[in-house]
Order: sequence, then structure tokens, then C-alpha cells
Amino acid sequence: MKNHPTTLPARRPWAGLLLAAFVVLAPLAATAQQPDGGAALRAKVDALKPQLARNVFKRPLTIESNETPDRLSGDVYALVDHPFGQVSGALREPAAWCQVLMLHLNTKHCAVKNGGAALAVAVGRKFDQPLSDAQKIDFAYSVAKADANYLNVRLSAATGPLSTRDYSIVLEATPADDGKTALHMSYAYAYGTAARLAMKGYLATLGSDKVGFTKKDGDYIGGVRGVVERNTMRYYLAIDSYVNAPAASQLEQRLGTWFDATEQYAQQLHEVDRNDYMEMKRHEFQRLQQPGS
Repeated sequence: MKNHPTTLPARRPWAGLLLAAFVVLAPLAATAQQPDGGAALRAKVDALKPQLARNVFKRPLTIESNETPDRLSGDVYALVDHPFGQVSGALREPAAWCQVLMLHLNTKHCAVKNGGAALAVAVGRKFDQPLSDAQKIDFAYSVAKADANYLNVRLSAATGPLSTRDYSIVLEATPADDGKTALHMSYAYAYGTAARLAMKGYLATLGSDKVGFTKKDGDYIGGVRGVVERNTMRYYLAIDSYVNAPAASQLEQRLGTWFDATEQYAQQLHEVDRNDYMEMKRHEFQRLQQPGS
């Protein structure tokens, strides 16, 4: 096992679909929760205070990741400048997660299904495209716990594009000092031969110059670990942008905030120009309002 980070971009058919799956669906999955999840999370964040205080992100954030021959997993721990009540209220509803996921370049569509028990997500390339060209993923959605001191939200999908499978997304949140909130996002997914070959091809071509946030021997790491780190950061920024402006009337603010935040890490995260991103997302959010969406 190797400890490190990740994220993917692409433009070829196999690369684009794989990256969309890894970038949008390869979010956050968790290990078994402690009986008192809030206390365990606060203890973990307290232990990470040195890393949260000083890091390459220039914000209280750390990323941990793990790679095995057929599985990738990662964890991000962060402190956000929002009170727990605001964070919990914004992120406990399934519709909110569609809003979060839609900020990502590769998410083309998201709809709440089965009375809130599922999210139907479509992922694709980093430009505007018909939904018929996107890949569809069905997530089961549940709130494992939500009380005055702890929130635990879970999403899971059995299968994804190109032999990817066992997606697991978990978000934990608990009150922290000074009116802040401690967040933990954990993620994991498995992949088979098709996905492994596609990723290898991508990393040898379009993704060969992409890097993550962790430095090794003075240089930022690349490869699969770089993919995980970039993806983790994009999701963290999406959650933070949504919590900061959750109202329907604040869509333009959310889109601009997310893009501008990613540009703070342009070496890792820049993919498209701001105008192209804003135009693409306006169209995709408008498409959500169409009958049958």
C-alpha cells in the first residue's frame, strides 16, 4: 500500500468517461464509524492541527489517500468558516448534493429519485455535451445520523463506467472551536481491467503533466495519486462553495466562487476558462429544470 493523493481530466472517449467517473463519482467513502462519530472526528482534527495550520493549500485542509492494485481511497479533513448548524442544514438533504455535484466540471446532470433515497447522476466530459453522451450512475442516498453535534451522510453506487464499482461517499461534520465546523470526507472505489488500462493510457498521454498537491523529492506527485488529490480538492471546494451560498438565487455566486477557488491552484486544477465554465454550467443547470429531468 502507498499513501498519497488524486484527480483526472480528459478528452478522448475512454479517457473522458473514465475521468468523469473518477472525478465525479470517485468521491468520498468511509471506514466504519465510531459509536460517537462527532467525538472521534473532533479528536482526529485536533491531532491534525499542525497540518491544518501549515500546508500547501493555504487553508485548514489535509488530504490522505491510499492506493492498492484494484482500489483507490482517500480522506480529506478540513475546518470551514461556517457554524455547524449552517453546514448540517445545508448538506443533509439529497437535493443539496445534486447542487454540490453539479459544480464539478464533469457532472452533467443530477436528479433526486425514490423520494430522496437515490440520486441519478450523469457524468461526462469537461465541456457542454448532450446527456445522451454522458454516463449514468445511480447512487443510494442516506443520512446515517443527524443531530445537534454530528452529521453523517452516505452515498453509494454498486457500478460505474469502465469496470469501476463499489463507489462509497461519506461526509462527516461536527462543531469545532470558534464557530467553525470540522469536516471529513472519505471516498473509495474499486476498478477492473478496463478502467486500469484506460487510466494508464490517460496518464501516459493527456494526463502526463498533471500533478497533485503532495510533494515528493521536491516535486508535486502525479499519476493516480495526483488524480485523487485534485478530485478531492474539487469536491471540498464544491461543498464549501455551496454551504457559503445555498439559496437557489445564489447559483451564479456558487459557480463563480467554485471556479475562482479552483484557480487558486491553477497548476493542479485549471482545465477551462472562466467564461466557458460559467456558460456550460448555466446550460446544465437550466437543463435540470426541464420536464422529465
